[in-house]
Amino acid sequence: MTVLVDTSVWSLSLRKDGPANQVSVKKLQHLLLDTQDIVLIGIILQEILQGFRQERTFTKVLSYFKALPLLPLNRSDCIAAAKLRRQATAKGLNLSTPDCQIAAAAIKHNCHLLTTDKDFLHIAKWAPLQLL
Repeated sequence: MTVLVDTSVWSLSLRKDGPANQVSVKKLQHLLLDTQDIVLIGIILQEILQGFRQERTFTKVLSYFKALPLLPLNRSDCIAAAKLRRQATAKGLNLSTPDCQIAAAAIKHNCHLLTTDKDFLHIAKWAPLQLL
């Protein structure tokens, strides 16, 4: 099983006072221990890294994330994300551009998405998004 882990879960896992006691964090820890295929996309990597103020911490976290494959986004992925956003808007949902990119990437690459962001629950009701 390949799992795309959203920024929301990484943020809870990488808190400076230690990982949050959340179900999603425990799932991530289990996935890491079981050596499941965990992947990223560029926007998630950017969101994670931009949260670190100290260069030392930034560099350390970056070194950990170099081991995780980065799924590429191409033109068709951007178009798919735009279509998801348009469908959501038609349903009265206001989704962010990054969330639509994340959902489109997870769908295209047949990944399960591990997230705490409730917007993805809405997307999974009408799109083939697999949540973990």
